[in-house]
Amino acid sequence: MTADHKFKHWMRTLIVLFIVLFFYIILADRHAPITTEGRVQGYVVQIAPEVTGKVTEVLVANNQSVNQGDVLFKIDDRKYHIALQQAQLSLQSAYEKEATLYSQREAALANIARAQATYDNSHREYSRLQKLSEQKVISQSNLDTAFAQNQIARAALKAEKQNLNVIDAQLGDQVGQSTPVQLAQNNLEKARLDIINTQVVAPSDGVVTNLQLEIGSMANTNLPLITFVPTGSMWIAADFREKSVAGLSDEYRAFVTFDAYPGQIYPFEVSSRDYGVSTAQQTPNGALTKVEVNNRWVRDAQRTRVNLRNDEAMPQALFIGSRATISLYPKDQPFWHFMAKVQILLASWFHYIY
Repeated sequence: MTADHKFKHWMRTLIVLFIVLFFYIILADRHAPITTEGRVQGYVVQIAPEVTGKVTEVLVANNQSVNQGDVLFKIDDRKYHIALQQAQLSLQSAYEKEATLYSQREAALANIARAQATYDNSHREYSRLQKLSEQKVISQSNLDTAFAQNQIARAALKAEKQNLNVIDAQLGDQVGQSTPVQLAQNNLEKARLDIINTQVVAPSDGVVTNLQLEIGSMANTNLPLITFVPTGSMWIAADFREKSVAGLSDEYRAFVTFDAYPGQIYPFEVSSRDYGVSTAQQTPNGALTKVEVNNRWVRDAQRTRVNLRNDEAMPQALFIGSRATISLYPKDQPFWHFMAKVQILLASWFHYIY
């Protein structure tokens, strides 16, 4: 075979390979899409104290793993113990006031009984004199005096009953339910809670990171002092071209490789796909629509975010923001399962070499 024939043979072979590769890329982009735009995502909790005071102890180090309930740092609790003592004294005083109210209630009941007797007597006297007045036996002035005494007694009885209502409203339904006692109990519970909150604890298992806290720092209510990453809160977010995941369904699975672990493939499941991107978000700010201008004949493809989950813990070396390469495939199609694994394995080593 001459050199010219060999050249033509290789050219035909390359053209055939190019055509096969071209059609494979088109099909693979629909059935087994791959992207290098993946990152490890995770929840970041900013831990802030619920009380104000000087930090007296820092019990964790930077990037230390902690368990739920472990004390992270402590705040000076002396003034909160003083507040607790004051709240206890206030509660004792409230109970004494309540006892006084019960004594006043007994006195009010006695006053009502006395006023009731006085009213009954004056009412009977008025009724008797009214009958005698009809018989012209007594003067009108005597009847008017009896009527006045009857009205005075009725008003006194009503006033005593209202006084009892006022006392009952303050006492509540039972012992310990008076308004002063309930207010004092609330203050006491708050004082106890403040003492508990002087020890700031981990809300869950996780890692303390970017620690900048030192003894002597001033802690203010609701001002974050520690960055905390919960264990098991990390997932993978991958940005695919819109056309590549148009047919994405629950039947798809994913292969993931991380830059920190070249050549190692991790299986993931498709958790969800975001329902929008910020580019199309409209803000009701009273301004006119901003029209995007693109003079390119072939514009860039829009990307959409796909979230992946894995029930197993992430590899130890990973952190929030770690880069990842992701390949999707339909689980019931062995060919695309195999090709997805091959192409992501090659991409993983290319990233490692690069």
